[in-house]
Amino acid sequence: MKRLILLFVIIQFFNVLFSESKFSVIFINNNKFIVELALTDKEHERGLMYRESIPENYGMLFVFKDNDIRYFWMKNTLINLDIIYIDSNGIIQKIYHNVKPCKKEPCELYSSEIEVKFVLELNGNTCKQKKIKIGDKIIGLSKLKNH
Repeated sequence: MKRLILLFVIIQFFNVLFSESKFSVIFINNNKFIVELALTDKEHERGLMYRESIPENYGMLFVFKDNDIRYFWMKNTLINLDIIYIDSNGIIQKIYHNVKPCKKEPCELYSSEIEVKFVLELNGNTCKQKKIKIGDKIIGLSKLKNH
């Protein structure tokens, strides 16, 4: 009985988690990632700041209303990250590998160099470990294009 109750609680937790549209699932090659969605300006600004760790196969997906050249930095970020710039077709255009936290200002800016609609942050070295590269297509972004 305890196992059934625990299973019910876990199912309800994931139903709430995904029904509030703050999380989504994406695929890069054969790799599945649960991504926390950053949809608002406030969420874009905060990003993964102050987090001491994030789980494996987890990340934050920044969804923007338009295509533009994007600039990210590592201010107040405590963990190394891969920063992945993705165009509106879901194609990876630029990757910064294993970017280290900014220890003192001014913090370095990491530019997409071309217009993009999405930015994905994953644990540092994830792209190299999972052989994710420029030109790979992200599956699961189509429902987020109109945000």
